[in-house]
Amino acid sequence: MYKTLLFEQEGRIATLTLNRPDAMNAMDETMMEELAELLEDLKENKSIQVLIIKGEGRAFSAGGDIKAMLNDENPLDIDAAMDYLTRIALNLYTLPQITIASVHGAAAGLGFSMVLGCDIIIAEENSKLAMNFIGIGLIPDGGGHFFLKERVGIPKAKQLMWSGQLFNGKEAQKLGLVDEVAPDGAGHATAAAYAQKLIESPVAAMITSKEILHLSKIHDLQAILKGESKGQSAMRKTADHKEGIQAFVEKRKPTFKGE
Repeated sequence: MYKTLLFEQEGRIATLTLNRPDAMNAMDETMMEELAELLEDLKENKSIQVLIIKGEGRAFSAGGDIKAMLNDENPLDIDAAMDYLTRIALNLYTLPQITIASVHGAAAGLGFSMVLGCDIIIAEENSKLAMNFIGIGLIPDGGGHFFLKERVGIPKAKQLMWSGQLFNGKEAQKLGLVDEVAPDGAGHATAAAYAQKLIESPVAAMITSKEILHLSKIHDLQAILKGESKGQSAMRKTADHKEGIQAFVEKRKPTFKGE
């Protein structure tokens, strides 16, 4: 049993639901650990050929749990967190299933990294997608650098990471960040229909093509994850990060100094 996830299998289709709705599915250390373990288990499960990933409640995921970052009594272990995120990104990228992200509400920061790691991305019209780590003086993690550049190329990836810009479903689709846009409220139904269509196709051939295409990129992903772990640990110690967090809590514009 998982504390922060729901997992259901129906035939060859499974659904993984991020389940911290009161926190907009923000990822705390428990969710990171459970995601790493679940995705590792899925790598050995040949009975599942399509995996839908979605969020419970009002959002896909608001990203990393900022409240956990501010908890002085039980502070976030950044090294342990980065280890979990490395495992999540590598396992997600190498899953022997076709993965579909079903996005409604916010998919921000770490939540957006996970969305971008999926093979197919379906977002509702008024979903809110952003690689917005920059707002609190951090860098993308969870493979965000890799997955974003795979989608849009390095020059555009830099612009999106540095701006932290927010996009709705249609805007994200124009940039190539999203494959299909669904009406508000119909995201999961659209993803389920897409999954059924895949199951009625020669999906074993699709999975094999995915494995071949991803095989040549694994070393690249591993190198980026190593860089993210080192870089994020360093960014967590900066004055800009502390100012970004404080400004977020106080609901004001941060004053960054590049330190």
